[in-house]
Amino acid sequence: MKSDNKIEELMEGLFNKDKRALSRIITMVESDKPEYYSILKEIYGHTGKAYRIGITGPPGAGKSTLVNILAKQIKDRGNEVGIVAVDPTSPFTGGALLGDRIRMTGLLKDPHIFMRSMASRGSTGGIARTTTHVADVMDAYGFDVIIIETVGVGQLELDVAGAVDTTVVVLVPEAGSSIQAMKAGLIEIADIFAINKADREGAETLKFELQDALSLMPAIKNKGWDLPVKLTVALDGTGIKELVDTIYTHKTHLEDTDHLNTSRMNQKKVNIIEIMKHRIENQLWLNPELEPTLKRLSNLSMEGKIDPFTAANTFLKSAKVLNVNIDASFLHK
Repeated sequence: MKSDNKIEELMEGLFNKDKRALSRIITMVESDKPEYYSILKEIYGHTGKAYRIGITGPPGAGKSTLVNILAKQIKDRGNEVGIVAVDPTSPFTGGALLGDRIRMTGLLKDPHIFMRSMASRGSTGGIARTTTHVADVMDAYGFDVIIIETVGVGQLELDVAGAVDTTVVVLVPEAGSSIQAMKAGLIEIADIFAINKADREGAETLKFELQDALSLMPAIKNKGWDLPVKLTVALDGTGIKELVDTIYTHKTHLEDTDHLNTSRMNQKKVNIIEIMKHRIENQLWLNPELEPTLKRLSNLSMEGKIDPFTAANTFLKSAKVLNVNIDASFLHK
C-alpha cells in the first residue's frame, strides 16, 4: 500500500508539472522497475499531444550541438521542450557513457526545456528499448515538442523513424558521397537532411549530390513531401531558423494530408511489437524451467535429428510463448 501511495504521489506530481516527479518516473521506466507497466498504463490516456522530432546521423556530425540550439529556438516560439538524448552504455556503470547533460549544461537552467540523457543499453538501432516510453512520460507531463537524439555509434540508426513524427538526418561535408546515405538507409527514413558544419569545404557539393540522388529516386519521396536538404552551422546558428521553419512546414504537411495520423498509427504498431518482443524474450530466457527443453532440442539439432526451424517451433509450443490471462473480448466488438 505504501508503494501504491508513492506512485500516486508521483503521478499527481507529474500531472502538476513537478519536474522532480518527472525525473523519478523516468528513472523507474528506464530502469524497468516493477511499477514500470502500471505507470505507463496510467499515463497513456494523457499522451499523443506532443510533436516528436528525431535527430539522427553518424558520430561527429554535431547532433548534440544542433539539438541544443534547436531546442532553444523551438522554445522561443512558445513551446515547452523535452529532450531524450541517447548515449552509448558504459561497460562499467551501465549508464550513459557520453553524458549529454555535460555537453548541454546551458539547457539545464532553462525552465521551459528539460533534458534527459539515457543509455542505449546495448540497442543497435540508435535508441534504447525504453526511449519511446520515456518520451510518453514527457508527453504526459505536458511538453509541446519532444526531441529524440540517437546514440551516434554508426550509420544504421533507423529505429528513431518509428518513434517520431519528423526525422532529421544530420550529415557533415566529410561524409563524402551521398551514396553513403543511401547505403545506410537514411534516405528512406529521412524527412529532412541537415548538412551540419556547412562552413567546411564540400558542404555545397554534398548538398547537390543529395539533391541529384533524390531527384532520381521518386519512389523514396515521402507521401508528396520532397525531401529538403538544409545547410547548418550549429556552433554559430547559421541556417538553424531555416531548419526549424522546415520542421514546422513538414508538421503542417503531415497534418494537412492526414499522414500524421498514419504515422502515429505506425508508431503504436512498432511500440506494441517491441513490447511483445521484450515480454516474450523475458519469458523464454528468464525461465529456468525451459532450459532443459532448449538443451535437449540443441542436442537433437547437433545430432542432425531435427532442423533448427522445427526445434524453434517445438520450443515455442512447449513454452506456450506467453501465458497470460486477459479479457480480449473487446477485439471482437
